[in-house]
Amino acid sequence: MAVMNVNPTRMQLQKLKKQLNTALRGHKMLKDKRDELMRQFLELVRQDMELRKTIEKKLRLCNAGFASAGAVMSSEVLDESLITTKQKMFASADSKNIMSVNVPVFTTKTRTDDSASTYPYGFAYTSFELDDAIEALNDTAQDLVKLAEIEKSCEMMSAEIEKTRRRVNSLEHVLIPRYTETIKYISMKLEENDRSSKARLMKVKDMLLEQAHHYSENN
Repeated sequence: MAVMNVNPTRMQLQKLKKQLNTALRGHKMLKDKRDELMRQFLELVRQDMELRKTIEKKLRLCNAGFASAGAVMSSEVLDESLITTKQKMFASADSKNIMSVNVPVFTTKTRTDDSASTYPYGFAYTSFELDDAIEALNDTAQDLVKLAEIEKSCEMMSAEIEKTRRRVNSLEHVLIPRYTETIKYISMKLEENDRSSKARLMKVKDMLLEQAHHYSENN
């Protein structure tokens, strides 16, 4: 690992030690954030899988209901029964914060709370199979909105996890080792300078003693 291009001074050494401590704290915080994001992400994935199974089951019931209705009703009557709608669904978007990620929150509401408005036809000339299909389709619509919310949240959290992972790796494998090697290099340089200074001082002392007393301290 290459050391930083800095002057090997004591002031620079203290500065790098403080920066290393900051990097170590940041590394721990980012690792904790990454782990919590992963936990939240896996929980959302679990919800997504369960909701997908529920939706697939409801859609199978819906398709079976429409198929059965088509078998007992004429295509003209079936088309006429479904050509208009009584009920409408409205969706609104908000957001919530999960570990600094603003994930979407979708809410739905219908124009009326009257359950009869779900069926856009009268019951005199239609089959109960069509009623079951319409009910399953109505339930599925709300689940699909929830599924969209979960999957968009998973997408955004996945991107944040990847970004956090890159930062953790950068600190762990690049920045922290570089700080460590630079601190080691400066420490060695300072120790070498101290030894050189001590040797020079001893040499100067010997010269002064020899000049003053005509002898060397080593004699």
